[in-house]
Amino acid sequence: MAGRLTAAGSRILGGGGARAAAAALRHRAGMGLPVGRHIVPDKPLPTNDELVWDNGTPFPEPCIDRLAPHIGKYEALAWLCGGLGFFAMLGVAATVNDKASKIPYH
Repeated sequence: MAGRLTAAGSRILGGGGARAAAAALRHRAGMGLPVGRHIVPDKPLPTNDELVWDNGTPFPEPCIDRLAPHIGKYEALAWLCGGLGFFAMLGVAATVNDKASKIPYH
């Protein structure tokens, strides 16, 4: 049955066997690469080109977010340590109150 399906698919796609059918499916789907064409630069890039995300929109974005310049680095560090400390305490509490490990093996 698989031979008949391959032959039928080959006839639909223009003949030439399973290899030609696979090639025709690849080329006739019209999909192309998922990211479009790769553009090779023909002149030197600007100095800080890697710091700008330019995906073709009218407004390129900086890669380093400057959404909250009013929050200092020590305040951000305090929030980070507080969040990680909360999850560390949660893990310790789950380990200490583990009822399954307190039941003896029968």
